[in-house]
Amino acid sequence: MVNAIVLINVDRGYVNPVAERLVSLDGVTEVFSVAGRHDLVAVLRTPTNERIADLVTREIMEIDHIADTETLLAFKVFSNFDLERMFSIGLD
Repeated sequence: MVNAIVLINVDRGYVNPVAERLVSLDGVTEVFSVAGRHDLVAVLRTPTNERIADLVTREIMEIDHIADTETLLAFKVFSNFDLERMFSIGLD
C-alpha cells in the first residue's frame, strides 16, 4: 500500500464542497478540514505509486477552487489506529 498526504488550499468559501468532492475519489480515504496554513488535508491510500500520481496530477488538480497543493509521500506508517480497531471487534 502506498500512502500520501496532500495539503490543500482552496478558494474562500469552498472548503466543504472541495472536501466532499475529494473524499468521493477512489483512493482518498479521509479529508480533514484543518486550522493553520492549509485548509484541507487529504489522506491517500492506493496499491501503487502510479495511482497516487494519477490522483494528484489529474483527478485532484481537476477539482475547481483548489488554489494550491503540497504532496507528502509516506515512506513508513507508524500507527496504533488499525491495531486498536482490530482488537476492539466484539468487545462491546
